[in-house]
Amino acid sequence: MRVGVRLLAVLALAACARAPVAPAPRAAAPADYFPLAVGNTWTFLDRSPQQLEPTRRTVRIVERDADGYFVDDQRGALRADPDCLHDRARRLLCRPIEPGSAWSSVVGVSATERYEIAGVDETVTVPAGTFRGCVRVRSQLHAGKADQVAELTYAPGVGPVRLETFAVVSGVARPQISGVLESYRIVNRR
Repeated sequence: MRVGVRLLAVLALAACARAPVAPAPRAAAPADYFPLAVGNTWTFLDRSPQQLEPTRRTVRIVERDADGYFVDDQRGALRADPDCLHDRARRLLCRPIEPGSAWSSVVGVSATERYEIAGVDETVTVPAGTFRGCVRVRSQLHAGKADQVAELTYAPGVGPVRLETFAVVSGVARPQISGVLESYRIVNRR
């Protein structure tokens, strides 16, 4: 009887040893949060406090330059590598995409922007829809007597869905810019 129990235990262990192992979940890449390809378009509503009425601004990627940047019709340029989403001066979203991850970008001789992942797996509702799994990045730049703080929220497979900037003077945050995604069209994914 003991031999039968031992045999069953050995067979069970052997079966477990040969069972396929599920691959580890793939860590999100910055490019997953901003689909860069010629033809992709985003329309934003500017709801900044100084605006009497919301205004629209549409951004469309029109080309990919020799340096690998996707250039838009507003003269912006972005590229993504496996670790970060970049414009020509900054690293905007970097791995690991988890709360508290931080990095910095030198934007001038005496100016360094500090970035951190302020939120992950957030749900955001804007005129373009409700987006789940969003990542919110906070940047801060010390400029004279005030700090400039920006929060940009990216939706996976869509791109930026919300932008808010503040001037922080004497500990008081004053809203500067507030924009939300009104519509988008992703015609190509890299």
